[in-house]
Order: sequence, then C-alpha cells, then structure tokens
Amino acid sequence: MEEPGQLKRAFLDATAGAIAGGISRTVTSPLDVIKIRFQVQLEPTSSWALLRKDLSGSSKYTGMFQATKDIFREEGLPGFWRGNVPALLMVMPYTAIQFAVLHKLKTFASGSSKTADHLNISPYLSYISGALAGCAATVGSYPFDLLRTILASQGEPKVYPTMRSAFFDIIKTRGFSGLYAGLSPTLVEIIPYAGLQFGTYDTFKRWTVAWNRLRSSNTSSTKDDSLSSFQLFICGLAAGTFAKLVCHPLDVVKKRFQIEGLQRHPRYGARVEHHAYRNMFDALRRILLLEGWHGLYKGIVPSTIKAAPAGAVTFVAYEFTSDWLESILT
Repeated sequence: MEEPGQLKRAFLDATAGAIAGGISRTVTSPLDVIKIRFQVQLEPTSSWALLRKDLSGSSKYTGMFQATKDIFREEGLPGFWRGNVPALLMVMPYTAIQFAVLHKLKTFASGSSKTADHLNISPYLSYISGALAGCAATVGSYPFDLLRTILASQGEPKVYPTMRSAFFDIIKTRGFSGLYAGLSPTLVEIIPYAGLQFGTYDTFKRWTVAWNRLRSSNTSSTKDDSLSSFQLFICGLAAGTFAKLVCHPLDVVKKRFQIEGLQRHPRYGARVEHHAYRNMFDALRRILLLEGWHGLYKGIVPSTIKAAPAGAVTFVAYEFTSDWLESILT
C-alpha cells in the first residue's frame, strides 16, 4: 500500500484522533462528571474520612454510588452529560493534535512514516514523544477544558446556563488569562500523564507482539505481528489506568484552579475563593494541610474507572479509524 503524503498523513491522524476522542469522551462522560464533583469538593469525599473527622453530614458527596444517586435525583439523566459540548470541543481537537503530533515525532525518531515501524523505536523516545504531543494538544485546547470543568461542577441551580455565558463572564471577571487558569499544573500533569499513557501503551504492544510471536512459534503457525482488537483494548486499558493513578493529584490541583470563585449553591459545600492558591505548589501544600493525602486523591475511583475504558476506547477507535481512513485515502 502506498504511503500517504505528509499533509494527507497529518489529516488522517488528526481525523482519526478527533473521532476516537469524541467517542471515548461521550461514552465516559457520566464518570467524568462524578469525578469533577469529587475533585472540586473541599469537604471529605468518603464516609470513612467523615467519621474520622466527626463531620458526618457536612459533605455533599461521600461515595460514588451516593453521588450517582444524588446527581440523577437532582439533575436527571442529562446531569451526567453536563459540560459534554465544551468537553467534545476540548477533546476532539486535543486528540486530533495529540495523535497528529505523536505520529510526526515517531516518524522523525524512526525514520519511517509506517505505524508498524514505530514500535521499533526506543521506549524512552515513545515516552518523550507522548509527553511532547500531550503538551501541544493541551495548549491548543485548554480553554474548552476549563469551560467543561466549570459547567460540569456548577450543579443546580446553574451559575451559567450556557457555554457562551460562562465564556464571556470569565473574560469579563478574569480577563483572557482566565481561560488558561490552571494551565501550569495541567502541563506539569500532562507531561508525565501523556508520556506514561503513550509510552506504556507502546510497551504493552511490544510485549503483546512478542507474546504472539512466541505463541505462533510454539504452534508452528504463520507469523503475524498484528494485534487483535481485544489485545489493543487491554493494552489501552492498562496504560490508561497506570497513567491516571500516578498523575491524579495534579488533576485535582488543576480543577481547583479552574473553578476559583465559582458561585455554586451552598449545598455543594464551601467554594474555592478567588486566588485561594498562589501557585501549584501552594495548592498542593494547602490541600495536604487541610484535607490530608486523601484530598489529593478525591475522585480517584471514578477517575480510574473512567480512565481505563477511556484510554482503551480511544486507542482502539484510533487504530481502527486510522486503518479505515488509510485504506480510503491511499
């Protein structure tokens, strides 16, 4: 099969990435909404923590099932897809940029534009390529991430009825820089997160290819380096889980910066005041001091449950969409 040109290849990767990101984000939106509600809650988010501090009844959300029940009762089924439009506007360009830049970097590192040859590059280069691609994608799509977080965390009654009203109020109250509130911890988070996610995914793919070769040699069957959709799913599942567990505290810090000053209903607990944190390190220190280690892992259960299938769906959808588009365009 003829290899597509550079522009066509970039278009192919960007389109496949956007479609994969959109599918993954829509499927996992309910878990993302629950995760954000936990992350922006200043009070304890588990019954165990409440009992230790003798603060029973003071927290809006104290468990994943309880949060699911409350959101459904108060906001209905649409509440689980609150902020999904800006999330799609964020995720689709994010994954488009990410996969396009990633393929370009791997092509440069391997000297070949063929995806199969990219597994032969050094694991370190896989991690570095993933980290750089994640940074480029983050800067390009960050304002939509901020709007998504605000709309998903506001609860009822709504502070902002539409994405447009949220956008103009942020510009008015915080200025243009307000659209990038929390960018620093996001970039600090995305470097290890994207690096681990893509690097680990490539590593698992290498191991799986080696396993397939070993199995085929033992059974005297034809050598085949292709991976099944189930194998790709498992590789993506493992990569997403590992990356999220390592980087979750920085995601909590990012969410706190993004909702500074949001006037939520008092039943959702104390709000994060304007300029509550001087910088990322101050936020980490204050959360540790006031909320303990548990505070840095608020929302870790729905976050991990979401990250695992989200990573798996994204990688599988990308691989299949990329192959399909390549068969059409070449």
